[in-house]
Amino acid sequence: AALSEVLAAEAVTCLNRAMAALRDIWEEIGIPEEQRLERTDTVRKHIKNLLDMMVAEEESLKERLLKSIVLCRKELDTLCRELQLGPFETEEESTILQMEKNLRTCVEVLQKQKRDRKQELKALQEQDQALCDILCTPLFSIDTNSVPSLEDLDRYRRHVASLNSLKEQRQEEFVSNKRQIILLMEELDHTPDTSFERDVVCEDEKVFCLSKDNIMALQKLLQQLEAQRALNEAVCTELRARIVALWERLQIPEEERESSAVH
Repeated sequence: AALSEVLAAEAVTCLNRAMAALRDIWEEIGIPEEQRLERTDTVRKHIKNLLDMMVAEEESLKERLLKSIVLCRKELDTLCRELQLGPFETEEESTILQMEKNLRTCVEVLQKQKRDRKQELKALQEQDQALCDILCTPLFSIDTNSVPSLEDLDRYRRHVASLNSLKEQRQEEFVSNKRQIILLMEELDHTPDTSFERDVVCEDEKVFCLSKDNIMALQKLLQQLEAQRALNEAVCTELRARIVALWERLQIPEEERESSAVH
């Protein structure tokens, strides 16, 4: 404040010095007193206009800052509601310039938080949609029109993580069962005769629908093939026993038996 007063005093001194120099020049030139008054008034008007313009500019700056403060407060109130935060408190003792800067900075910080939450929500929705398409499960229930809370995002993250785990579990189960099914079909000389069987054998493992119903149907198919194999083995065992019994009754030589044993 003291330095400002010194500078202001210097400005007045410069003005007085300039006016004194002008008067000396006019006197040397011989300009009449009436014209000197006119010229002095012209200088006064120039200086007044310049100072008025400078004051008006600074008043305009003050008004812009005050208007910005009002807008920032409104924006902060809205952001705090959307982000489910407590009301924003400002330091009332700070200057207009500092308050405007603080409010504007807070608005930028909260706007970034809002963008980040919306972006994470969008990314989670895309992951959720992809997983639901594969697992045939319903989408996570969340209001997409509002900004999600941190708790909502945390629940959504855990939900997507659980779906990923479920997908990996079912994928492993599908691959394991598919391998066994293919081996059993080859052993039983069974050609896939239903659309589901063809999907299991021919479908790309990455696009097979890992729904609960499909996994259950896969297990049922595997059980049916295993049951058929067990039945065939029982029939074979019975037939072999009958052959051996017939060999004994017919007293077939060992050499002939060995030639048929490979079958």
